[in-house]
Amino acid sequence: MRAVQITRFGGPEVLDVVDLPDPTPADGQQLYRVTASGVNYADTHQVEDSYLAKQELPLVPGAEFVGTPVDGGERVVGLLLGGGGYADTVATDPRMTWPVPDGVSDEQALSLVLQGTTAWHLLRTSTHLAAGESVVVMAGAGGVGTLAIQLAKRWGAGRVIATASSAEKRALAEELGADATVDPALADDDPKAFTAALREANGGKRVDVVLEMTGGKVFDGALSALAPFGRIAAYGMASREAASAVAPASLMGTSRAVVGFWLAHCTARPEMLDEAMTDLLALTAAGELRPVIGGRYPMTAVREAHQDLRSRRSTGKLVLDPAR
Repeated sequence: MRAVQITRFGGPEVLDVVDLPDPTPADGQQLYRVTASGVNYADTHQVEDSYLAKQELPLVPGAEFVGTPVDGGERVVGLLLGGGGYADTVATDPRMTWPVPDGVSDEQALSLVLQGTTAWHLLRTSTHLAAGESVVVMAGAGGVGTLAIQLAKRWGAGRVIATASSAEKRALAEELGADATVDPALADDDPKAFTAALREANGGKRVDVVLEMTGGKVFDGALSALAPFGRIAAYGMASREAASAVAPASLMGTSRAVVGFWLAHCTARPEMLDEAMTDLLALTAAGELRPVIGGRYPMTAVREAHQDLRSRRSTGKLVLDPAR
């Protein structure tokens, strides 16, 4: 099979396109021919071994694919628990696949597997968004952010505030339904300035829910913007900088909550993924959810895809074409 493999940890430069033996399916698994592979920001952590789960070399990155069973069958979108998604052939348990409805493209389906289900569970499961509450979506032009904005509005958020690093990305967030946007660079020098900007975007009031994937000073500033009974859900650390320690006494004194989320824990409860994917695929097929596609890269341009992610040049979902 044709695949992207790394034999050393590092940045985009360690991603090599190679020929490898086809994977051998374990008991209960099937082989699938891949038409498109999903690229996620978490993959950049996997490649440098800075992810939550320890990585072992050599490895084929990636956790999402669209394809069909080698022996024939319907088009599915699937999740790979052990990696291996950057390839033209994968093996996985059919329990971790979902039929793709007609009218939903490969790219749209891939946007829902990790990023869509993350947005869905951040709002539904982790923060329990209630109608009328304000929501801050960090990286509102990203894969999770573009979907979280739309879902929050659909589920009755009173006001959605998105952060984005450029005027073009802030315009995209507003087009998707954000009521206001904020530049996260305000937190670089002073988290208090970022806190003030979030409150100003919410009409001078503190915010109820924050979906946070940056870490560092952005997390610090967002936590300070929370209202009593507000919740901040941390699901990434794109800045690769740790936030300040949070003391339980400070949470008690302000009635705020810090929630961690890692989608990997949903894989132990497949019904959690089924519920989210069924909803997301139906909404997309009906045209009621608009996945934003940031680009379809040839597999040979995988380094460029990772560079675009890390440098914040991309928007929405990035996809690899294993045939190119």
